[in-house]
Amino acid sequence: MPRVLRIINRFNLGGPTYNAAYLTKYMSPEFETLLVGGMHDETEGSSKYILENLGIEPIIIPEMKREINFKQDRIAYKKIKVIIKEFKPDIVHTHASKAGALGRLAAHQLGVKAVIHTFHGHVFHSYFGKVKTLFYKQIERFLAKKSTKIIAISEIQKKELTIEHKICSVDKTCVIPLGFDLSKFKDNQLEKRETFRNEWKIEENEIAIGIIGRLVPIKDHHFFIDVIDEIKDKTSKNIRFFIIGDGEHKQEIISYVNEKKLPYSESRENSKLITFTSWIKEIDIANAGLDIICLCSKNEGTPVSLIEAQSSLKPIVSTRVGGINNVVLENETALLSNVGDYQAYVSNLTSLIESETLRESFSTAGNHIYEKYTYHRLVKEMKALYHSLI
Repeated sequence: MPRVLRIINRFNLGGPTYNAAYLTKYMSPEFETLLVGGMHDETEGSSKYILENLGIEPIIIPEMKREINFKQDRIAYKKIKVIIKEFKPDIVHTHASKAGALGRLAAHQLGVKAVIHTFHGHVFHSYFGKVKTLFYKQIERFLAKKSTKIIAISEIQKKELTIEHKICSVDKTCVIPLGFDLSKFKDNQLEKRETFRNEWKIEENEIAIGIIGRLVPIKDHHFFIDVIDEIKDKTSKNIRFFIIGDGEHKQEIISYVNEKKLPYSESRENSKLITFTSWIKEIDIANAGLDIICLCSKNEGTPVSLIEAQSSLKPIVSTRVGGINNVVLENETALLSNVGDYQAYVSNLTSLIESETLRESFSTAGNHIYEKYTYHRLVKEMKALYHSLI
C-alpha cells in the first residue's frame, strides 16, 4: 500500500484543515496516510475537534508556527526529516506555506518519489510591501522546482501562480478544488435558525448580516465597519451585524468601531448594532440564523465561508478577488464589487437589505455548490493524481 505523509501548517479553523482531514480519512484503503501539523495560534480557533470527529490522531510539531522563526523552523525541519525516515512515504503532500517550505525541502533532500504542494492561498499581493513580496515569490519559485506537482484550488489561482506571478509552470500545475461535507448546512435549517436567533436575541423582523473569518488585515474588517457606518443611515430596516471569528487584530478593530461611535457588544446579553461573537464551531447554526453573509477580503484562495454560505442557501455580498468568482455565481448567489470600491459594496448590500424578494432569489440558486465542493469529488481527484505520480 502506498504511503502518504500529509503536512499542514497548523490545525486552525479553515479550509486547509478540512481538506487535509478528509484526504487523511478517506484515501484509505488505497493509501496509508499520516497527518502532521503545527500548533494553532492562541488567537485562532483550534480545529482539533474536526480531526477527533473523524477519528484522526495527527502528529503535532509545536515548533511549526505561522511566523518565520529560524530556530524553531530548524527544529521543525529536523523533526519532519525524522518522520520521513521512519514512515518512508511514497508521497509527501504539503498544504500551505510553512508546511510547504519545510516539508518540500525535507522530502526533496531525502529523495521522496513524489513531492506535492497545495496552495490554499498566497501572499503575492495585499499582504506585504514590494521587497518582502518579491522575497516570498523567489522562495516559492525555488520550492516549485523541488516539487513534482503543484495543486491550485481554483482556475483563477492557477492563472495567478503560473502566468501572473510566474511561480511554477503550467504543465506542473493542476487544479483540484477543495471538498467538504456540506450536508449539515442544509439540514434542519428552521430549527438551527431559531437556535441562533434566540441565543443572540435577534428579533424576527431584524435582518442579521454576518462576516465570518480571522480578524486579520487581509480580511479588511475596517472596510466592513465603514460599510456599516454608511448603511445604518441608509435603510429603515432593522439590521444587526455579526463579526464571527477572532484574531490578533480584534482589539484594533474594536478601537475602530469606537472611533466611529458605533454601538457594539461582545455578549449574547446585549443586542447592539454590531456583535463580536468570537469563533463559533457550529457555523451551520450561525449561517442558518443569518440573512446575508459578507466578505471584504483583499486576497483569497477559495473562500470557505462563501462555500458554506451557499450551502446554507444564503445570499452573499463580497469583494471580487482571488478564487471568489470560481465559487459564487455573480448576480445569482452573490453581488460582487472590486476591492476598495466602497460605494459599490454599500449599494450591493443595501439592495439585499431592502429586498426580501432578491434575498430569496439568491438563496434558491445556492444548490450549485453541492455539485462542485463535496469531499467525495476531492478524494476521487486526489487518488487519480497520486496514482499517476507513483
